[in-house]
Amino acid sequence: MLAALAVALVGAAAIGISLGSVNEPLGAVWRVVGAHLFHTGTTDPLRDQIVWQIRVPRVLLAAVAGAGLSVAGVAFQALVRNPLADPYILGVSSGASLGAVGIAVAGGVVGGLGQTGAAFVTALLTVVAVYLLAQRGGRLLDSWLVLAGIAVGYLGNGVTTYLQLRLNPTELQGMMFWLMGSLAGAKWSDLGLPTAVIVLCLAVLLAQGRRLNALSAGEDAAAGLGVPVAAQRALLLVIGSLLTASIVSVVGGIGFVGLMVPHMTRFAVGADHRRVLPVAALAGAVFLVLVDLVARTLNRPDELPVGLVTTVLGAPFFLWLLRRRTARAGG
Repeated sequence: MLAALAVALVGAAAIGISLGSVNEPLGAVWRVVGAHLFHTGTTDPLRDQIVWQIRVPRVLLAAVAGAGLSVAGVAFQALVRNPLADPYILGVSSGASLGAVGIAVAGGVVGGLGQTGAAFVTALLTVVAVYLLAQRGGRLLDSWLVLAGIAVGYLGNGVTTYLQLRLNPTELQGMMFWLMGSLAGAKWSDLGLPTAVIVLCLAVLLAQGRRLNALSAGEDAAAGLGVPVAAQRALLLVIGSLLTASIVSVVGGIGFVGLMVPHMTRFAVGADHRRVLPVAALAGAVFLVLVDLVARTLNRPDELPVGLVTTVLGAPFFLWLLRRRTARAGG
């Protein structure tokens, strides 16, 4: 499965780099990439600009964002033991967007926090608020979890909208497009931090695979197996927030990836987190590279926000999942 997904990712990336407002033959793409990676010769400057400076970082950022959002979805679903959990539905993406926009309005740095740091703080506060609001008598209620996430997400969106009113019309247009999720401004410098965060968080989660499996069986079962439940949940909360913030601060709010990909992964490989995590990361990377390709070729030469396409795909998926859970609960 991992090998097949790796091949699919390479193929999707090659097609994603080749196609766009101006199509470039795959052979030309390989020559440009080879010239930079293996110093195999020189290329046409215009083609080099399109392929190496614009499309390669964009496709790589799509892969990184897809992998990160998918892993964040797995972490949040393990945290709350609810398959409906997702950074977008829980309001975490809205919280991270609030921090990122607030820093942009304030001029770039506040209290030593840059855009990613502020997004992490507000994402963490959001998920803590949702977690606390969804508890009754010390127990986490599924229905309250989704409702609390939606309510807190709307609150974050409302404050973000107010902050946007402080921007001039040109800044406002760019900010609105970014908030809907966009990879249009991807640069090589955008890749470092989210990639490092994802690799680190994925390694930590893989090392905790047995504990995540135990936690999925319930708090009592996990405690009986010696898992420190409170500490494990705190770790998942920090990791999910950090992943979401590092991605949202660069590409804006891209919803439902963390909901759809983990579910499709579990259908394919089962529920063991030691298999789910790496497969979800690769599947999420392939998924978002293809979604970005659709977003920028469906209405050429204009492009759609990536978040708009994932919402069109994810909303029906969410409703189907909700209906299935309701039917099962009803017997």
